[in-house]
Amino acid sequence: MTAPETMMRRIADPAARPDPYPLYEELRRTPVARQDDGVYTVSTYWEIRSLLNDPRVSSQTRPPLVPTPSGARSMLRLDPAEHDRVRRIVTRPFGPPHTPRRVFEMRRGMADTVRGLLDAFADKDQADIVDDFAYPFPISVICRLFGVPVEDEPRFHLWTESLLGAADFGAEHKPDPHLLDPDAAKIEMGGYLAELFDKHRKDPGDDMFSALAVDDGPDGRLTPPEQVATGFLLLIAGHETTVNLITNGVLTLLRHPQELKRLKDDPDLAVPMIEELLRYEPPVQYLPNRRTMDAVEVAGTVIPKDTDVNLMLAAGNRDPRRFPDADRFVPDRGDVEHLGFGNGVHYCFGAPLARLETRIALTEFARRVKGPELVADPPPYRVNPVLRGPRHLPVAYRGVRS
Repeated sequence: MTAPETMMRRIADPAARPDPYPLYEELRRTPVARQDDGVYTVSTYWEIRSLLNDPRVSSQTRPPLVPTPSGARSMLRLDPAEHDRVRRIVTRPFGPPHTPRRVFEMRRGMADTVRGLLDAFADKDQADIVDDFAYPFPISVICRLFGVPVEDEPRFHLWTESLLGAADFGAEHKPDPHLLDPDAAKIEMGGYLAELFDKHRKDPGDDMFSALAVDDGPDGRLTPPEQVATGFLLLIAGHETTVNLITNGVLTLLRHPQELKRLKDDPDLAVPMIEELLRYEPPVQYLPNRRTMDAVEVAGTVIPKDTDVNLMLAAGNRDPRRFPDADRFVPDRGDVEHLGFGNGVHYCFGAPLARLETRIALTEFARRVKGPELVADPPPYRVNPVLRGPRHLPVAYRGVRS
């Protein structure tokens, strides 16, 4: 069955960024729909989840959201068993069973960083949550985790912005004149990562990139091109999605002041609240360009072999057949098995870190910032329709508690 000819173009239009959910509701009327360019969209919860776990649907597709500079594919664009090998190597220095304390031992440093950022709010009566809080916090975590010199942060921030700014999926917009040409950004970032891994190989420290450069586990080491591709993925995905998650969280709480007060009074509410936030306002809206390796029947529709498929995660997260009252933000919703971190073999392995960062950020914001109010609603959004979040989020307030 064919969907309206302009549906994905309407979703990609920057005008839809503040509130794409009415479009997703329209899309769900045809759970599996062929678009005018031949790409299929899947927009309902159980159908998306089935395809995320279906070995006939490949992630090794073209083109990736952001092409890697080394020629190698990141694990996000690999299928088993090659994906499994790379993921085992990358997970080894990050979490259980080999490094079970990595994220746990970062908690104190994270809390200190958040307190310092909020201390700086005290001298003002307005702050940009993106520039002053949601961006600098996860980027400092990434630098410590991967062994990236903090003074190099502005460089890969520029590269990331340039690459993601180019990934507009057909939206009509003028490129930011302050950004680099995406091909130049890709080459510069690839060269930087190759040099960084070489430095860690010669002088390893207690960080993930050093471990990936020198450790020999059962699966061996990543090749130098694989190291660059992995670093490329982790530096971009490791901070960009968390920036959006924290920013979306603050925005949602300010739109629901009663829930902000509940969080201030009961910090433990942050645990279920973050799961609901990942359902209600996920930082990754959809997964583009998965590809069928064989014909796949979904919800009575046969998607032919060698066909591109967009899995519309945010639409599935608001599917009323799965979540009662799906368009309402319910922080203590009892059943929140969302698609915010994906599902299946590509489930986000950085999810524990993103949850912890967001929990610290939102609980400290709720506890310390007095009388916060949105300056503009909706705020200005980034162009990219996949990694969705405000570009800026100005907030006024009456002070900061100690």
